[in-house]
Amino acid sequence: MRRAVSSTVTKVQGLDRNEKGTRVIYPEILKLHPLPTAQDRDAILRCIRECLDCSASCTACADACLSEDDLQELVRCIRLNLDCADFCDATARILLRQSMPDLRLVHAAIEACRAACLACGEECERHAAHLEHCRLCAEICRRCQQACDDLLAVLVE
Repeated sequence: MRRAVSSTVTKVQGLDRNEKGTRVIYPEILKLHPLPTAQDRDAILRCIRECLDCSASCTACADACLSEDDLQELVRCIRLNLDCADFCDATARILLRQSMPDLRLVHAAIEACRAACLACGEECERHAAHLEHCRLCAEICRRCQQACDDLLAVLVE
């Protein structure tokens, strides 16, 4: 049985909305998948949400670091911010794809994301006392790392 998805999407104040005025977002689309995953959907959605948040936050933190006076002291932080953002973004995209996943690759992506969040969070924590954006980024990296750990714990091979 196929689920109907509205094809009419309009822009309202910068947000995508269907003809009923309801915002169209990825969790709804994921739930409409004709072959839903047997994995824990709530854990997947939480990990996707945290990965997307972490990716945006790490990108913003790297940009903020580029404008700091002590730029030379922040080179490693910037590098790890950008690496973490890329891993988080890729992991979110992989988790969004539900059709015939190879769980070995899903597991590897989540592990890599977890490692990137750990490294970035630790580096941002080194600068947290004097840079608020690094303090916040470290916190978000820890949240994403935890979401990855939680998903890894419930993935069924």
